[in-house]
Amino acid sequence: MQPQAVPTTPLPADPHRPKLSARRWHHGSLTYTAGGLLALFAFLLIGDFAWSVKERAAIPVAQVLLKQMEASNLFVALVVGSLPWGLSMVLAPFIAVRSDRHRGRWGRRIPFLLAPTPLLMLGLVGMAFAPEGGALLHQLLGSASPGLRICKLAWFSLMWVAFEVGSVIANAVFGGLVADVVPAKLTGRFYGMFRAVSLLAGILFTYQIVGQAERYYAEIFIGIALVYGLGFAAMCWFVREGSYPPPQAPAPGAAGTESEIRRYMRECFSHRFYVGVFLAMMLGLISFNPVNSFGVFYAKQIGLGLDGYGKALALTYTCSLLLALPIGWLADRLHPLRVGLGCIVLYAAAMLPAGLLVQTAGQFQLAFVLHGVFSGLFVTGTAAIGQYLYPQARFAQFQSAANILAALGYTLVPPLVGAWLDLTGQNYRHTFIASGLLAAASALIFLWLLRPFKALGGARNYQAPD
Repeated sequence: MQPQAVPTTPLPADPHRPKLSARRWHHGSLTYTAGGLLALFAFLLIGDFAWSVKERAAIPVAQVLLKQMEASNLFVALVVGSLPWGLSMVLAPFIAVRSDRHRGRWGRRIPFLLAPTPLLMLGLVGMAFAPEGGALLHQLLGSASPGLRICKLAWFSLMWVAFEVGSVIANAVFGGLVADVVPAKLTGRFYGMFRAVSLLAGILFTYQIVGQAERYYAEIFIGIALVYGLGFAAMCWFVREGSYPPPQAPAPGAAGTESEIRRYMRECFSHRFYVGVFLAMMLGLISFNPVNSFGVFYAKQIGLGLDGYGKALALTYTCSLLLALPIGWLADRLHPLRVGLGCIVLYAAAMLPAGLLVQTAGQFQLAFVLHGVFSGLFVTGTAAIGQYLYPQARFAQFQSAANILAALGYTLVPPLVGAWLDLTGQNYRHTFIASGLLAAASALIFLWLLRPFKALGGARNYQAPD
């Protein structure tokens, strides 16, 4: 006798039980489960950690090495400050547009992130041996040599160019990768995690390593190269992009470089709202540059020293680390435009008095920590501004347009500040005043942007203008 099946009645739905759809996140052609989203974030954060180590460690070590090779403030500002942004103005728009239009088995971003990695690593290793390379160049040139010091600076500059070309190419599309694979509603919080990882890298470097830069610069440069190469390779291997619609075909008669430049300029710079966003971000970002560029020299001049400077940086990174995720959440909640306005106002209000009042190492340390914390809040709070405001199909193109103006600012400001410091007897207190004035100008443009932003739909119903 066969057993009879016992009839069952479906249990009533539990209103507190999450639906299957609530456990999935969609972005374009990509769909993530909670595990898939966690894996995506993990590998993107590995890449970001490698990127952050490169960004946070290479510049201060390069500044220390250049001073050892008797470089002037103007030379440091031109090579380390202006040159990278000059390269960005030339290369980034071309790379961004090519990436937006590229279609391949590895996606439209990954190839442009992976390809420049060897060049970047070569530049780092070359800088590790800048004194030896300069000495070799001096020997090879013989009587035609301009001198050992100039040869060392020339070798360093050549390696720095290789390093920065690789950085510019990757930077032109890194944000595009995030925009293409991370669900839009999680972007602010995701950049908060990005910021937290970046700060952890900064804490590790500044607290343990920056004080040893004068003696162990070669080992530090080689270590950065290895961390970057392995971390970026892992990210590019494991992160997968989705499918994209075919790129928009050029209009009849619009082929050719000149027509492409006109199209690029028309699409990115013809609408005053986008131009306002670009200008507000440019002034906000470059406002941090005077203190960032010369803070290490100010610390030595005022008696804090490299070790004290590193400890102060570590403290700013720790404070910013604690605030990164809340600010990312606030950006998703209120909108990056509003958060950016609040943060840049705080920064200007702190830096202008600092430029007038700082007299001792302790006062400098306090002002420098405020600089780091408030600038960090701005960077984190506005990190997702492009994902919220730019047309998604041309995200990298509009991001590159913003970077053109930022590059212009970074190209002009460091040498002007460096030249001013050379003329005024290296009075580094002026860096706080310069930073505060630039931040105040940024705040005014952010304030103006609120009106057209509301007209375009505001935080709830925003539509990117054509």
